[in-house]
Amino acid sequence: MHDTRCLPVAVLTRNSFMRIEKLTIPTPFPVGPINIYLVIEDPLTLVDTGPKTDEALAALREQLRQLGFAIKDIQRVILTHTHEDHCGLAGTIQRESGARVYVHEWEYRNISEHRQTRVDRNLLLHAGVPTEELEAMIGRYELIHHYADAVADVEAYHDEQEFVFASGSLRVVHTPGHTPGSCCLLRESNRLLLTGDTVLKSITPNPVLNSDPIDPRRRFPSLGEYLVSLARIRELAPTLLKTSHGGDVTDYEEHFHRSIRHIQERQTKVIALVSKEGVTSWEMSKLLFPKVDNLNRFLAVSEAIAHLDLAVVEGKLRREKRDALETYFRY
Repeated sequence: MHDTRCLPVAVLTRNSFMRIEKLTIPTPFPVGPINIYLVIEDPLTLVDTGPKTDEALAALREQLRQLGFAIKDIQRVILTHTHEDHCGLAGTIQRESGARVYVHEWEYRNISEHRQTRVDRNLLLHAGVPTEELEAMIGRYELIHHYADAVADVEAYHDEQEFVFASGSLRVVHTPGHTPGSCCLLRESNRLLLTGDTVLKSITPNPVLNSDPIDPRRRFPSLGEYLVSLARIRELAPTLLKTSHGGDVTDYEEHFHRSIRHIQERQTKVIALVSKEGVTSWEMSKLLFPKVDNLNRFLAVSEAIAHLDLAVVEGKLRREKRDALETYFRY
């Protein structure tokens, strides 16, 4: 039985609907602030946390206070994925409240005591990233690691798992693509979906380069999986999608077609940029995004790899591997 002592009586007796409040937390990242969600139910649950910064922690405390709560009242934290703006304060919250922290099984190690850097050296070498650039990327992402602590007590969740509350439940919808373990949470009764970074109103989430959680020797097929995830969400027919950055999405059918069109247009551009001599993913990233640098260069390489790999799967390009270097060619 859940401990209900920390919840106001007015909340405990409101069982006819699920109250979900949006908290807007600042981040130091180019994407801007993050929307996290407080489920004011028994057990009191926070979906995502914001990054580990003084500003984010102060904003979280203040917005909880305005709703009549404190960090010590939080009983459960559900992470949609393990990027630092989503998981950074999980350790702090757990230390203050004793809350259980949950993350998809494919990203368990990212948030446990054995947190791993987002930059995979071998995958980037295959992509043709020069050594100097590679070391710079690794160094920059080591700094980003400081925006999240490892969490000592973590529980892995899985697709279709239900998180039960006094008035119902939220069902896990595994939507890999942005990361391998990215997930949404569905409220069945009204088709409300908490989307994490899988669906964003004004931007397309980056298909971030990761090793495959099933076979770490392989690259995770991020863009192909993302397309499957978009289609899966469409089948759910959500009525309201509450995103992690920007506003809500109220017409998913329109959003779905716009996202597919954007991906197809980028695919066409990528294929057109492949010369007769072939191109590496690193070279493609420079062609697609010539002015990008610093942290965004890793994201540019991720985008290039994702589109080149999808073109290979669809039979539009072929890939050759010579030593450790992968080069893409037209047929």
